[in-house]
Amino acid sequence: MTQHATPQSRPQSTPQRTSQRFTLTATATDLTVRDILAQARHWLQAQGVADELCGSVELALAEALNNIVEHAYAADARGAIRLVAILSPARLICVLSDHGRALPGLELPGGDRPAHTVARDDLPEGGFGWFLIRDLTDRIDYRRHAGWNHLTLDFGLIAP
Repeated sequence: MTQHATPQSRPQSTPQRTSQRFTLTATATDLTVRDILAQARHWLQAQGVADELCGSVELALAEALNNIVEHAYAADARGAIRLVAILSPARLICVLSDHGRALPGLELPGGDRPAHTVARDDLPEGGFGWFLIRDLTDRIDYRRHAGWNHLTLDFGLIAP
């Protein structure tokens, strides 16, 4: 269930849980990103996923979700974000969907490590997100279909 958030209230989202699948849909805001991450971590921990892996998944999801809020939707327009996570004995597949702007060229941005040999004050403000997402996942995939973006993050070797 999607709810619209106002700056004064904490957004609510409603998860649907089964033993191996987690689905959550929420309005794309900075506050709902935190809520989505907390609920996803809770579900992963309930499935017995190790804390270290939960942290890696949470970091990759945070980067991707923040990109959706910041870049897919205009500052004054909010839309839906849907997370579907599927856990099997060997993999965790997370699919993030939104109906915001498509990625430029319908392709994933590069994932090179930003230059870090420069002075601290000269470090770029952005550019680390896609590197982190690529570094923390085994595979990522992007598709645009019927006005929706679908970003798949594949984490391998999960032992719940």
